[in-house]
Amino acid sequence: MNATVSRVLFALVLGLSFAPAPSHAQAGSDPAPLVFGDRAEERRFQALVSELRCVMCQNQSLADSDAQIAHDLRREILDLMHEGRSDTEIQQFLVARYGEFVLYRPRVESKTWLLWFGPLLLLLVGGYVVLRVVRLHAGRGPLPKLPPDGDDGQEW
Repeated sequence: MNATVSRVLFALVLGLSFAPAPSHAQAGSDPAPLVFGDRAEERRFQALVSELRCVMCQNQSLADSDAQIAHDLRREILDLMHEGRSDTEIQQFLVARYGEFVLYRPRVESKTWLLWFGPLLLLLVGGYVVLRVVRLHAGRGPLPKLPPDGDDGQEW
């Protein structure tokens, strides 16, 4: 009986180890809705949060993200607006806290020149290379035909 009990316990532990764990995680929910003073304040808020990136989702704006930190940041942005801060001051506050990454459109600075002008530079270099290749082949005419393998064109 002792061996039977240990086998049952072993089977029970093994079965429970492969069972899915209950998930207590849930999507972020905003317990209290945001309250705007008027329609103009709501439009300003929506414009501002659509220009800022969610620091957790990374490819969503604060307006689109459902992460809990996005809810918190939206509430904080509205609080900063109620304090009388301008959009620029709010953006500077978030950049100081989370870095330039939080902006969908980073500022044009010496640090971000490659980001802003890199695609144009690549396009110009690619166009130059294509132009050189086309001119090189246009001046030569068709390439000469090579003899088939094993035939060097000499007679013995």
